[in-house]
Amino acid sequence: MSAVSAVAAFGAAFALTKNYRKRARSGSVTWDLPAWAKNYSSEKVYTSDEEMMSLAVELSRRNVEEGTGGPFGSAIFERLENGTCRLVSVGCNRVVPMKNSGLHGETVAIQIAQDKLGLYSLRSEGGNYELFTSCEPCCMCLGATLWSGVNRIVCAGKKEDASAIGFDEGPVFEESYEHLEKSGVKVVRNVLREEAAEVLRNYGKIGEIYNR
Repeated sequence: MSAVSAVAAFGAAFALTKNYRKRARSGSVTWDLPAWAKNYSSEKVYTSDEEMMSLAVELSRRNVEEGTGGPFGSAIFERLENGTCRLVSVGCNRVVPMKNSGLHGETVAIQIAQDKLGLYSLRSEGGNYELFTSCEPCCMCLGATLWSGVNRIVCAGKKEDASAIGFDEGPVFEESYEHLEKSGVKVVRNVLREEAAEVLRNYGKIGEIYNR
């Protein structure tokens, strides 16, 4: 390497280090839903699991079509005294576009709901909130579900559907779901599984499997 090349390489490395330190010193993390996902109304009345899961699967499909993240969508609903539900928040996977491995569909929906309601636990004031997700949660999102304060989680796709296209869902066991149940979180699975699995299969042909 010539002296000029060495100086240029050193300069580039110094600039990268300087920029990294500048980012590291900021101490802030910002993220957001894609613009298209902000248009879902909380006025609609939902009356069935299939209706609510259709929204979660639609979020997963739209996220892939719009190129705004991975094939996972979630929504949190409040169950009212009359048995109907209203939408509180939506979430979709934002890992790749936001460069943040924590932004799974479930965690995004949970954080938005807690921020909107001003609660660190959704059940802390006696509310009845339910998480609908287009695929069974990974190990991180199972933990987030436990601590979020939801009373119920409803899943569409199976862990095997995500694993089939290359995603590593981590150490998730039947005992994980048993623990949720013992902690007061009712678990329902396989609601619109095939619709959700189709989104995953399509993503597997075109999308980035970011955690393998």
